[in-house]
Amino acid sequence: MNTPINLNKARKERTRASRKARADENAVRFGQTKATKDEQKARAEKDARLLDGHKRET
Repeated sequence: MNTPINLNKARKERTRASRKARADENAVRFGQTKATKDEQKARAEKDARLLDGHKRET
């Protein structure tokens, strides 16, 4: 005789698996490489320095 299956656990596991698959798909689609992140950070810092250099002293 087969052992009974808890349907709540099966439903939750199926939902968890589908969310994980969707998260992995989004990570591939929208994820950024480390080089891209570093480039954006350096560009933001440079823009901040240039903006601070153009401020007027009062």
